[in-house]
Amino acid sequence: MTYEVTQDDTALALGSGDVPVLGTPRLIAWLEAATLEAARPKLADSQTTVGTAVRVKHRRPTRVGGTITASAKLTAGPDEKGRLSFSVSAVDHDGSTVADGEIDRVIVERMGAFAS
Repeated sequence: MTYEVTQDDTALALGSGDVPVLGTPRLIAWLEAATLEAARPKLADSQTTVGTAVRVKHRRPTRVGGTITASAKLTAGPDEKGRLSFSVSAVDHDGSTVADGEIDRVIVERMGAFAS
């Protein structure tokens, strides 16, 4: 999944910093989107996943206009409780690692799982 960094994606815009470079919260969201795609083959139509843990190092800044490719690879699961673990990474347009780490998710039923 490839994204172009816009002003709306910056730490300044997201309130997570005061510089106009890719904000960590947006980067995490892009990495989580990659885990959703990687989990799809393990899910029934009625299922989705929700995040349970994020361990990611944001290693270098990316300016507005730069591109980021986020990817995820399933490394464990699903186990008997529906837990999944993913290795995640983000690289920029020149192939430099912007972030890497792990994200955990759990399988849940889409309908009714969060009804009040």
